[in-house]
Amino acid sequence: MNPAENYILNQVEPFRSILLQLQVLVETTIPEVRLDYKYKLPFYYLNNNPFCYFNASLKKGYVDMCLWNSAHLTVHQDKLVTDGRKVMKSLRYFNQEEIDGRIVVQLLLEAKSVNHKGFYKTKHR
Repeated sequence: MNPAENYILNQVEPFRSILLQLQVLVETTIPEVRLDYKYKLPFYYLNNNPFCYFNASLKKGYVDMCLWNSAHLTVHQDKLVTDGRKVMKSLRYFNQEEIDGRIVVQLLLEAKSVNHKGFYKTKHR
């Protein structure tokens, strides 16, 4: 088993269930992603570009699914959390019941469509 899978499976509840459900949504929606372990977190890559990652914050009691190219996303902006970050946005869950698969899938599909655009949104002059 790889370290990313260990990270997910070794979490306490409810974090493990949240992470497993998000893992299934990511891997069934975008089957060509590759799960890796970077920065001590489960990190997905699409076409060798960063795509999204999971972060379980036991101290704060939530799981974030961070979308790497979130600067380019337009759907479900009201569901994305910035939490003081300048560019990165995430879906944040305190329990498994909060996960709306439809929203996750729509964001993943849009993230896939802008994955080639990079991390920052550049301004046109």
